[in-house]
Amino acid sequence: MKQSEVKGYSAAELNDKLAESQKVYADLTRTHIVSPLENPSQIKSLRRTIARLKTAINNQ
Repeated sequence: MKQSEVKGYSAAELNDKLAESQKVYADLTRTHIVSPLENPSQIKSLRRTIARLKTAINNQ
């Protein structure tokens, strides 16, 4: 998710997206611990998406 996409969301949508992204991130990291992911860069991009969402929430 790019910053331009994040700017278009309302505060409630940002909070929903953040909760969803954090859940997916937790699931991916647990899965990666047990068996390696096919594409481990997903974790990195998801972590950055979470940071973008938190930044957008704090700037509102």
